[in-house]
Amino acid sequence: MQQPAPRAGRETVARHARETRHPLIRALSVVGVVVAVLATSIAGVAAYTVWDTVSALEDSSVELVGNEVLPPSIGEIEGGVNVLLVGSDSCEGQDISLFPRCANNDAEGERNDVTMLVHISDEPRRVTVVSFPRDMIVPIPSCPDGEGGQYSAMSAQPLNASYMYGGLPCTALTIEELTGEEIHFAAAIRWTGVIDMSDAIGGVDVCVAGDISDVHTGLSLTEGEHTLQGVQALQFLRIRHGIGDGSDLGRISNQQQFMSSMVRKLKSDAVLGDPQTLLRFATTAVDLTRQDPPQLVLSSDLANPMRMVQIAMAAKDVPFEDIVFVQYPTEYDADFVHVLPVRDAADVLFAALRENQAVTLTGEASQGYGVEVRGEVEGGETAEPAPEGEAGAEEPDAAPEGETGGEAAAPTERVELPSQIAGTTAAEVTCTRPES
Repeated sequence: MQQPAPRAGRETVARHARETRHPLIRALSVVGVVVAVLATSIAGVAAYTVWDTVSALEDSSVELVGNEVLPPSIGEIEGGVNVLLVGSDSCEGQDISLFPRCANNDAEGERNDVTMLVHISDEPRRVTVVSFPRDMIVPIPSCPDGEGGQYSAMSAQPLNASYMYGGLPCTALTIEELTGEEIHFAAAIRWTGVIDMSDAIGGVDVCVAGDISDVHTGLSLTEGEHTLQGVQALQFLRIRHGIGDGSDLGRISNQQQFMSSMVRKLKSDAVLGDPQTLLRFATTAVDLTRQDPPQLVLSSDLANPMRMVQIAMAAKDVPFEDIVFVQYPTEYDADFVHVLPVRDAADVLFAALRENQAVTLTGEASQGYGVEVRGEVEGGETAEPAPEGEAGAEEPDAAPEGETGGEAAAPTERVELPSQIAGTTAAEVTCTRPES
């Protein structure tokens, strides 16, 4: 997202990560950190806790190339914000008993197996999370090597190779080139970090539409609802075999189910109304940055809790229907393993984000048949979907009858996304489909 020209009092944000020594991932952890810090700050937890958190996060942060890091001020961050979230498959610092592949050293290097762009729009606030398939073939630009030199550009590589070649800076540059959007902040977590963060929140509720089992991750779940945390939560996020069409596309929608449920829990009284849970969540995040090697790393401008507060304040009141999870549109390559970007469809999405227009999903819930929609949440309850052919809920942004809207209505115009773009909203309850 191109940052609007600074207004009086507006702070600009930095561009690319300059160098990184460790990995990053998931909206899950970063959203959790933001919400936890926001709540504990508002509650007035001792000043020492805030100072200690600042020190821990800044010590393990990475610099972003571009504008200098500015001291954040209290208050909602201005303008649109893009946060890159990357999940790596590194074995470094992992429990070998939980990840036997690490003992076998069967996959050297470190790849971005999960790559997401979280966009928070300018007023009116909306949140759009775009997931990028790890096996999508894309150009990788020339990237800094961390030692003052540059890696050569490559015309066609799987997206998850970008982290292996040049770390977080290379993944950021790759996504910027692919989307035309500017990356303002970045964050990452390793496997152990996901386990610890899910434990701290007390688990996340998920639904499966039938029995699923996967020998690769070790996860087996019976049909119905489950509360997952710890190792099971990570297994659910990693599972590919045994759900949908067995592809990474199905896994993405499964991850989005987890994230959507986590967002609903984070915004519920179960978390926001429980200071102990919030403090445990924040403390866990800080501890992850202090591990050797760190299991959670934030870019330097995001590592300040006050900056997190600014971002959280911008997103905290967004309704569930305006928190949208989409998959970057793709089509299979001739090898039926890798996928290719469908740029025309993606351009519609990113043009809408640049124009701050709300989007309406017209495609399936998943490109890989990974989930099905079971209903919607209303006031914390699940409502059955409207029968086909009947009118559903009225669009919240629609102008009252008799009003033309005029210029004031322009920011709330909705854009129908092409059917090639799969996704759901946080208002929709989805269930994971067993592999057919």
